[in-house]
Amino acid sequence: MNPLLKARLWAAALLVLLLAVWEGAGRLGGISALVLPVPSAVLQALWTGLASGYFWPHMAATVQAVLLGLAAGASFGLLAGMALAESVLLERVLRPYVVVSQVVPKLALAPLFVLWFGFGMLPTVLITALVCFFPLMENTLTGLRQVDVQRLQLFRMLGASRLQTLLRLKLPTGLPAILAGLRVAVVLALVGAVVAEFMGASQGLGAVVIAAQGMMDTTLMFAALLLIAALGLLLYQACLLLERRLLRGHAVAGPGR
Repeated sequence: MNPLLKARLWAAALLVLLLAVWEGAGRLGGISALVLPVPSAVLQALWTGLASGYFWPHMAATVQAVLLGLAAGASFGLLAGMALAESVLLERVLRPYVVVSQVVPKLALAPLFVLWFGFGMLPTVLITALVCFFPLMENTLTGLRQVDVQRLQLFRMLGASRLQTLLRLKLPTGLPAILAGLRVAVVLALVGAVVAEFMGASQGLGAVVIAAQGMMDTTLMFAALLLIAALGLLLYQACLLLERRLLRGHAVAGPGR
């Protein structure tokens, strides 16, 4: 049997086993649905929400916030990583501030962003961008610093400019590390968007979780969490497909045309 197929079958079997244990514990163990609803009830709530159209606007709002925040945070992270990698002085001056901006919990910033920018999509996108920024910056910085010294000397001997060296040697060499940072950023983008939606969004899966908590509807809460998990898996798989495509012909080019 194909090892990949075998691994997937084992993963599916484990999922079925866990769901069966969960269902049995909920029905036979006398656990209240308010505390832990059984999987069948969660799936029913999920199907009802999808069929009635309740979940779709919230899913669209969360996906939009994730994509916008990821695009902004990843772009600035990539550019910042390139700038810090090219300038030791710039790294020494700015990196402490970057680190400080990341160690502050984003949940603590969310109320401030709501106060400054109001309710709606903008605070969610900004928090998502902040969450995505650091993995791209750090991995870009690390990847660009991992260039083989002999190749770097060869580029200098051939008269390559600093820009040519960056584009044709450093970026291709650091591409695996950069894409690894993108994988982390994709996962964190969804976390950041949902956390931001907790604080004041009227739409989004995070807002659904908070609304379900207020109504004491644990089944709806689990259904929303299941959708969040499914979106995360889809985004991560899309990132893996992009990585495979970009790294398929991955090679370090010379300083010519």
